Amino acid sequence: MAGATMKSIRVVDGVPTLERGEFAVRDGDVRVKVAAVGICGSDLHLLDAGWAEGRVLGHEISGHLDDGRAVAIEPFRSCGHCATCADGDRHACENGAEVLGIMADGGMAEYMSVPTDALVPLAGGVDVGDASLVENLAVAVHGLNRARLRGGDTVAVVGAGPIGLALVAALRRAGFAVSIGARHEHQRVAAERLGATVIDDTSGQATGFDVVFDAVGNTGSIKESVRRVARAGRICMVGSFWDPVEIDVGLLMQEAELIPAMMYGRTPSGREIDGAAALLAELPHLADTMITHRFPLDGAGEAFAAARDRASGAIKVVFEPHT
Repeated sequence: MAGATMKSIRVVDGVPTLERGEFAVRDGDVRVKVAAVGICGSDLHLLDAGWAEGRVLGHEISGHLDDGRAVAIEPFRSCGHCATCADGDRHACENGAEVLGIMADGGMAEYMSVPTDALVPLAGGVDVGDASLVENLAVAVHGLNRARLRGGDTVAVVGAGPIGLALVAALRRAGFAVSIGARHEHQRVAAERLGATVIDDTSGQATGFDVVFDAVGNTGSIKESVRRVARAGRICMVGSFWDPVEIDVGLLMQEAELIPAMMYGRTPSGREIDGAAALLAELPHLADTMITHRFPLDGAGEAFAAARDRASGAIKVVFEPHT
């Protein structure tokens, strides 16, 4: 498809803008016909910080290969041979990883060029239009692995956005009861559909959890996590910091362990994103709960506005480039 044109959403003067431009497959890559690509909270932060200028965003991607196979994408381009890549942490490549959709053009386009080692096969029966959720689930799977969960642990999640809900799904599938704090009514409904107990803060009793997952990543959510965690418990930071945060003496008084969880990698049993793809296959109702809005590429303005307005009912907003 060298020299062909396609539609994409590129950031121009800080605005996600529909354009038609050239497309070619890079040497060693394969072409992916994008079926779905999610708008992540990090995309909004990149826009607000001015770090996305000239870029095609989108790192939560699913699509088809030229032979028809349905895939999700592990959105990294790395050297593949350094010690970090060999350990499976390709996003931290010692020779400089590119995160597709953040450091290089991503999936908000009709087609994209993808390294073969970034392909994630999907099980039969998985709707490829739902499989952009695999990336969200991979973040959750990595968080569970980092938190070193043990049978009998009591667990809470702070934040009921897409990552918080993905954590609920992964935790429930692993057999854990989950309590969650949710700001909006539609998030409460979604969390309950996935099997979580929504925390009623009027009781003042939702504390003492062995493990708390912070799926927000700001000063307020850390403070809430410290308040909820048991003494000598574990707080797993799955939400990303986009601004400096404050941590007060409460963390020391609790002697809680603060565990960062960034993106996803590999365990002895395989890539965490493959585990996420398997999890999606086991939870066919998940997409109906999490994906609230679907737009074509020419609905960029409306789609990004919906993704910003959580109070309006949005959880996960996705583009379907070929609709």
